[in-house]
Amino acid sequence: MASSYRFVVSGQVQGVGFRYTAVAQARRFGLSGWIGNRADGAVEGIAGGAPEKLEAFRAWLTRGPPAARVAAVEWMESDEPTGVGFTIGK
Repeated sequence: MASSYRFVVSGQVQGVGFRYTAVAQARRFGLSGWIGNRADGAVEGIAGGAPEKLEAFRAWLTRGPPAARVAAVEWMESDEPTGVGFTIGK
């Protein structure tokens, strides 16, 4: 059964390739959704898919790409539609 989650990742996560590498990871896990920058310096998005794949993506979000410094990850269950594929922006 597929689930979806809204996430917010804070820390040094803009200007370090976070969104692009997150898209690659999400696609590798077969997830759908999106990721985008926020005005406050965080990134946010929606991810949907199989629970074990979502958990793997959540674990990746806590690290991010090598140049990122993740301070926190908020991970909240959501009923928002994820769309098809995984992209930057809604």
